[in-house]
Amino acid sequence: MEHIYDMIIIGGGPAGYTSALYASRAGFNTLVLERMTVGGQMTLTDVIDNYPGFVEGIDGFSLGMNMQQCAERFGAQTMYDEVISVDFKGEIKEIETAMSGKLYAKTVVIASGANPRELGLENEAQLVGQGVHYCAHCDGRFYKDKTVVVVGGGNSAVSDAMYLSHLCKKVYLVHRRDTLRATKIYHDQIEKAENIEFCYNSVLSKIDAKNDKVESVSLIDVKSNEKREVECDGVFISIGRKPATDFLDGEVQLDEYGYIEADESTKTNVQGVFAVGDVRTKVLRQVVTAVADGAVAVHFAEEYLA
Repeated sequence: MEHIYDMIIIGGGPAGYTSALYASRAGFNTLVLERMTVGGQMTLTDVIDNYPGFVEGIDGFSLGMNMQQCAERFGAQTMYDEVISVDFKGEIKEIETAMSGKLYAKTVVIASGANPRELGLENEAQLVGQGVHYCAHCDGRFYKDKTVVVVGGGNSAVSDAMYLSHLCKKVYLVHRRDTLRATKIYHDQIEKAENIEFCYNSVLSKIDAKNDKVESVSLIDVKSNEKREVECDGVFISIGRKPATDFLDGEVQLDEYGYIEADESTKTNVQGVFAVGDVRTKVLRQVVTAVADGAVAVHFAEEYLA
């Protein structure tokens, strides 16, 4: 068997690099596997102004790079590679990667995150951060006293609409059904908001932009097929997230939505394997909660190895 790491961390977002920081600082031989860009989903945010310690805020990419440097200062290593499969059955965990082959570790922290579900519109990707957003709490402040559209009808969409209604002049909530899927407590709250307009039985079919600036959206009534144009400054898409857990292939227990079942201890149903950040079952998915998960995971990993 090749070299065995004390800990391999799958994912280089805030949860992953906090795990790497605490693990390497504790003397663990630590490896972070990141398939794309350091920082995870927060790199899509131009300004993060709700992370403690940065008075003027910080962009997501810079914060991610800072976290990587903090971990590597204590000896953590980073490998840019994609995890294809895992085998957690033995005491030594096995991780298969696309380019480096098999890697081995005594403990594994899964920090692979969750990606927002997209509408799949033609210019959606190019407008991300330029009027199209997937996190109201991250980017809502840019739309103070402006008009926005929120797409979705579940708890997250309604929560986003409520949050934005306190900042924005006008909020349109677009939902393809005639009633919201959100739980009743959300219904009671949102109906009291005077600046939220409901667009039921509607789908967003097009985002119109000029010079990379959103100007309006096109809606289609799913029953009458009638089209409507709504002028707006930004679009917040809140139709759910897809956890990055396909590579696990049943090696750890997932909930009905595909998130890893792990409580505040971050422990999964497999000893020595932990889940942190957006990929695990949790109430609030923010940078600060991801960071907390990373510290907790290493605490219990130390306990496990001892």
